[in-house]
Amino acid sequence: MMHPCVFIIFSLVLLLVLLRLQNTTANQLLAVEGGGGDDKCAAKKCLDKERDALLQFKANLQDPDGSLSTWRPEDDDCCQWRGVTCNNQTGHHVTLLNLFEDGLVGEISHSLANLTYLNRLDLSFNSFHGTIPRSIGFMTELRHLDLSYNSLYGSIPPEFGNLTNLEVLDLSNVGRCRIENIEWLSHLSHLEILEMDGISLAKANQWVNVISTLPKLSFLSLDGCELSQVVHPYSSSFLNSSSSSIETLILSNNNLTSSMYRWLFPLTSNKLRFLSLSGNMLDGLPKYLGNLCSLEGLYFNYNSDVVNFPSFLYNLSGCTSLTLQSLYAERSQFTGSFSDDIQKFSSLGRLDLSDNHIYGTISEKLWELPSLEEIDLSQNHLSGAISENIGNSMASIINLSKNPLQGVPSTDHMSNLSYVKQLDLSSCNLGPHFPRWIQKLEKLTRLDISNTRISDTVPPEFWNMQFRYLNISFNNISGQVSDLSSRDFAKTIDLSSNSFYGPIPHLPPRLASLNLSENKFSGGISFICQFVDGLLQFLDLSHNSLIGQIPDCLWHFKELKVLNLGHNSLSGRLPPSIGSLIELEVLYLYNNSFSGQLPLSLKNCTNLNFLDLGANRFSGNLPAWIGENLSGLYALILRSNNFFGTIPLQVCQLPNLQILDFSRNNLHGSIPSCLSNLTRMAQEGLLPPPNVHPYTAPSYSHRYLSYTPKMYNGTREEYDEEEYVDHAMIEWQGDEREFTRNLGLLKSIDLSSNKLTGNIPHELTNLHELLALNLSKNALLGEIPQQLGEMKNLLALDLSRNSLSGGIPTSMSQMTSLCYLDVSCNNLSGRIPSSTQLQSFQPSRYDGNAGLCGPPLSKKCPGDEESQVGKSEGDEEDIDEDWGWFYTGGGTGFVTGFWIACGPLLLNRRGRHAFFQFYDNFKDWVYVKVVVFIAKLWRIAHM
Repeated sequence: MMHPCVFIIFSLVLLLVLLRLQNTTANQLLAVEGGGGDDKCAAKKCLDKERDALLQFKANLQDPDGSLSTWRPEDDDCCQWRGVTCNNQTGHHVTLLNLFEDGLVGEISHSLANLTYLNRLDLSFNSFHGTIPRSIGFMTELRHLDLSYNSLYGSIPPEFGNLTNLEVLDLSNVGRCRIENIEWLSHLSHLEILEMDGISLAKANQWVNVISTLPKLSFLSLDGCELSQVVHPYSSSFLNSSSSSIETLILSNNNLTSSMYRWLFPLTSNKLRFLSLSGNMLDGLPKYLGNLCSLEGLYFNYNSDVVNFPSFLYNLSGCTSLTLQSLYAERSQFTGSFSDDIQKFSSLGRLDLSDNHIYGTISEKLWELPSLEEIDLSQNHLSGAISENIGNSMASIINLSKNPLQGVPSTDHMSNLSYVKQLDLSSCNLGPHFPRWIQKLEKLTRLDISNTRISDTVPPEFWNMQFRYLNISFNNISGQVSDLSSRDFAKTIDLSSNSFYGPIPHLPPRLASLNLSENKFSGGISFICQFVDGLLQFLDLSHNSLIGQIPDCLWHFKELKVLNLGHNSLSGRLPPSIGSLIELEVLYLYNNSFSGQLPLSLKNCTNLNFLDLGANRFSGNLPAWIGENLSGLYALILRSNNFFGTIPLQVCQLPNLQILDFSRNNLHGSIPSCLSNLTRMAQEGLLPPPNVHPYTAPSYSHRYLSYTPKMYNGTREEYDEEEYVDHAMIEWQGDEREFTRNLGLLKSIDLSSNKLTGNIPHELTNLHELLALNLSKNALLGEIPQQLGEMKNLLALDLSRNSLSGGIPTSMSQMTSLCYLDVSCNNLSGRIPSSTQLQSFQPSRYDGNAGLCGPPLSKKCPGDEESQVGKSEGDEEDIDEDWGWFYTGGGTGFVTGFWIACGPLLLNRRGRHAFFQFYDNFKDWVYVKVVVFIAKLWRIAHM
């Protein structure tokens, strides 16, 4: 019998032998797979050919974000590079290259064709330019190709037809590309997703037939592909047996007419779930579309032909009405009444009929839909009272704004809206009492009841609600505002244009937008120091009775774009921390009592394009850094202050400047001739309005249903798209006038009421687009520049109360746009040039010039004869009468046409709320336009 110790030793030896054999076997296997157990790292390296192809691809590119920084020539293993994936089962070939949104710039290299095992290539959302390499068409292992959102151009290579394994092809918004012969697409029999948004198919006449041959196609997007004229009249249907797998079809923005229905929807048995026909010229939908029994989403926005809304609903009321979950038809030219057929859409969850011409009362059946979550009927012509059935609604989002609705049901019915989170009833008639049922809506986070004729106080309980967005502006609500500092959820508060009074309370610290303007608030503004999170983008406290200084705590306002403190009684120096407002675009401090020199730190606000510090007590020299650092300014208004010294030459470095107002200061010296460098005042053509500043603020989150494979169904953050419109007090034709939305049209220079000396620089006459020039009340000498008549767009010219001498230039007779002229109180002499304009002004505009003579002055010039030479008085009256009818008709026609075309643009948010504000904006705009128009007619008449 074996001794136990011997047995133990024998067992240990046997175990060691087995372990040795196991290691030997493992090394042999590694050698078979990787070329030897002593070089394990070499087995993981990518192939040299593919590594060189990637490096050559990189060599053609600019990489400002350093996305390809790991692609180094000294690194042998390209499988470890960013965006590169290899497959060990294919001998470590590169099988995936994903460079999505990497900020790359350059051309796509042909070297990518050497990646012969690549099955996924994503170069989307970069800045690739040039043509698409034909060699991509030989990468036959590709299953997924995405070149979308780049800047490529030219034809899509027909060699793409070789990519017979493709399942996904995304060329949407690839650049300025086209397809003239689309036959190659028929070879891609495995294709499931095809996106070609923005690619011109205007010459690809057989695209319908070709796409119909793709048996597995489930997603097709042809947004903006110029399909309006390309469909062959005998083309087969998309939805026939060969392409019945299509679930999503996007044909938006193609100017398609209703004739397309004959080839698109002759059959009703299909799997279509999402259909987008937005941005076309359709006059409705055919009835058989109502039999698409799988349809969940229909997008019919922005159609340009008139659509009868009751017929539209009726034609959808087949089995489609049982499955349709989303109907988006914003601005689709719907007309007619609100049909009761809406009750058939039992699955409808989202309904957007905003900005149409639907009239009458809202169907009571709408509020009984069991699945309805979001409804937007804003900007229609709906009238009458809201049905009591609204209390039965399960909707979380309700927007009935900008309809002439008259009041709401009782408190009992409205307070049943227990699911509503967002409610917009702006510009409806809710007043005069404050709707106290609101405070019973416990889930409400977004409320807009602006301009609803409320004239009341706010119940204290209202301020306890957890609003994310609150707008109760343009009412006549009074009282004091409670402490809101604990409302961390709030992002936007607009209490403007009411009658709130008392000190401004503590406010939510994480606000993005705050508007308290045009109230009766008093006290200081130290409360702004609580906004320490740096989220505030918009702050308007103007037109109140605020006092004190601006606290020096502005370091946190890194996102602030608009700061309006105008028309208060604020005083003191501007704090140094104002230079921390690096995103600031608008600084409006007009009509306060600020004093001292402008802080040097203000030069850090390099995004400023509107600066109005007028009507204060600022002093010191005009800073040169304004011209050196604030190059984006289009309006620089420092009028009515105590600035002294000369006008710095650096002001001439502001190429965007179109409003320059240094009037009513103590400036001396000469007018810089380099003001002719203000190119915006000489630039012709229509430019984007610089006085409209868009900004966004988080508003709410909501569910959405997406038809795009790159997105997903779920929740997303929504932002309110707001805009701030600059306004300024400008001296115009001898009177002060506040310009608002029309401010962006104005191009003016006002240096009046200073102590300027010297001649008027003749270089100023190069500013051919200048509309107003005011140099009055200075000590200017010399003659009026002879080239002044070249400023033919000038509407207002004031040179009065100077010491100008010589004659009025004869070239001024060419200034047929001129509607205001004052050269009084100078030393001018000679005959006033003859022109319709110059003789039309009152004699007082020429007073104080003893040497002037001729009409309209009663003083005759030497050699004038008593008898009238030329046409008889009767003939002139006939001619004047004929031209008068012409001008009157032209002016009336212009005003009518201008209102039809541009009226909606003039009704900004403020203008829509108050008629008198609309009237002020509109009359100023029309005034400028009409004057220019009539002046042009005069020029034509005298050519």
